[in-house]
Amino acid sequence: MIRFERVSKRYPGGYEALADVSFEIRHGELLVLAGHSGAGKSTLIKLIAGLETPTAGKVWVSGQDVGNLRQNQVPYLRRSLGLVMQEHRLLTDRTVFDNVMLPLLVTGYPPRDAAKRVRVALEKVGMSEFENAMPLTLSGGEQHRVAIARAIINRPSVLIADEPTAHLDPAYAREIAALFRSFHAAGVTILLATHDETLFSPYGARRIELAKGRLLA
Repeated sequence: MIRFERVSKRYPGGYEALADVSFEIRHGELLVLAGHSGAGKSTLIKLIAGLETPTAGKVWVSGQDVGNLRQNQVPYLRRSLGLVMQEHRLLTDRTVFDNVMLPLLVTGYPPRDAAKRVRVALEKVGMSEFENAMPLTLSGGEQHRVAIARAIINRPSVLIADEPTAHLDPAYAREIAALFRSFHAAGVTILLATHDETLFSPYGARRIELAKGRLLA
């Protein structure tokens, strides 16, 4: 489903974020991408989503060479991906409900059906009672749940999260880990970039590790 073929990414100024990385994620797999801060985990995720292009090698997602997609093809790729980045990027002048609905509005989804899907997504992440709340009134963990609801609103086949439990207290972190496990149990392919893979080891996740841009295991 996702395959890296000898992928490298070098930024202007000579910084090499990834070097000759090759691996594959199979359909329905739960995979943890481990590594220290600055190891290249975020860059790897951005390459999958078409937010960056590789300097060398190829990134394949569902048979598509992401680096060679035309600009107008990238949004269609992202519809099949649910992305939860480190920065929630919730719109502070819109309610929780409106934040989660935004991806559906962008794609022209019928408003009545969109509202139903928003409420289902909020229920899945345990945030139904906060649909009319403003993001700044929520805790960090609650904002994270809203970001996850927004990521799953298009019912993606692949859910990717960059440090999904960072800056959360241990109890909240365990709840978020269990939430991702529930999506995996429903058949969603999961890729989690994290510095704390112990949260996901009870769920039988496969583990690969980056160090200074290179794949170790």
